[in-house]
Amino acid sequence: MKIIGCGARNRGDDQAGLIVAERMRELGFEAEAYTGDPLRLLDSWSADDDVILVDAVQTGAPAGTIHIWDGDIPRSAESAVSSHGFDISKALELARALHRLPASLRVYGIEGLNFSQTQGLSPEVLGAIDTAIRQFGHLSSHSVE
Repeated sequence: MKIIGCGARNRGDDQAGLIVAERMRELGFEAEAYTGDPLRLLDSWSADDDVILVDAVQTGAPAGTIHIWDGDIPRSAESAVSSHGFDISKALELARALHRLPASLRVYGIEGLNFSQTQGLSPEVLGAIDTAIRQFGHLSSHSVE
């Protein structure tokens, strides 16, 4: 299982995916923080990988809600995914067109509240980060406390 956290540093809740990836790497998981363009994201997995993408989203749900999309992002959520310039739905569309999707793909969207450069992580998102890390620990042979 490879975890890829997407986001933007110093933009409040938008860094949630990056923090998840960093914490998972500290726990011994294959994880990377990603802030780049969609083509580089496609290069970060192979066709046989089991990939989890994690990013902050704004869909109108309560802050801290964890959305889980299996293999794709629903059309109803596409425009709401990712608060920064990087658009995961566009990267997935490109990967599909190029036949570069991983064997297994799940997208975890953590509903954010604050995306200002002057804000830190909101308490709701901090709680969701901890919940996501526990969930990922249960998905693998690693044990996360």
